[in-house]
Amino acid sequence: MSRDHTIRDITELDHCRQVVEIQAEVWGPDSEIVPASVLIASSKRGAILLGAFDGERLDGFVWSMPGWREGKPTQWSHMLGVRLSARGRALGARLKIAQRERALATSIALIEWTFDPLQAQNAHLNMAVLGCTASAYRVNAYGEMTGPLHRGTPTDRLIAEWWIGTPHVARRLAAFTDRRRLPVARAVDLRQAPVAIAVRTAAEWVECGAPDTTLEAIRLLVPVPPRFGEMQQEACAAALAWRLAAREVFTTYFGRGYRVVDFLLNREVGGGAYVLSRMDTERG
Repeated sequence: MSRDHTIRDITELDHCRQVVEIQAEVWGPDSEIVPASVLIASSKRGAILLGAFDGERLDGFVWSMPGWREGKPTQWSHMLGVRLSARGRALGARLKIAQRERALATSIALIEWTFDPLQAQNAHLNMAVLGCTASAYRVNAYGEMTGPLHRGTPTDRLIAEWWIGTPHVARRLAAFTDRRRLPVARAVDLRQAPVAIAVRTAAEWVECGAPDTTLEAIRLLVPVPPRFGEMQQEACAAALAWRLAAREVFTTYFGRGYRVVDFLLNREVGGGAYVLSRMDTERG
């Protein structure tokens, strides 16, 4: 992991203003930007607001707010953003790991957030690196948004559940932080699991076929196309087809007792596949 940045709490208004700058860079100046005044106030009342600093320059941040779920305190992680010029240095993962440390120190067991299920790199970070699971899907969670990361399709989202004190999460983080990059243990037959969305390669884009909602295997794979962000901009019809197919698959199988337990990133061409497992068969 990169060590040229320092991860620390954001406690000054000037640094909150840099958070505003990063929001505009990452999500677009017309997106719904959280102002510096709200960020600094929340940090004094239970929010976790951390930055990746190169000297006094802020290159990334993570912000979560205190919440409750089933009568127990949680953190809702609303934003994680890294400047384009600082990507490729594992800053997103480092910020999340520091967020976990702050939450554990206050006896928080769960951090949650939403993310676009068709963005493969985010899925890889959340599921494969951090060890999140997911069993809830929000249809058009934020309504129509005009930023470059959202334009062209409904804002459907998975809810990542990060049970930060579990052995599963500890094992995933150990595999990531160990300099030898220890391999993550997975079932040897996993890639032979049935696939819930047919895939076909067209001239430029990987397109989806009809979703299969009749599968009953213990584990299923739900593919994600490479370059979905570009697809939303340049091939809107293909992107919308992926969105609707993924929506049907996730809502159907979540309703039947499956949950997302992993993500298999295709490092050669991009994209990948979620691993869904029936909850009545999970162990550990």
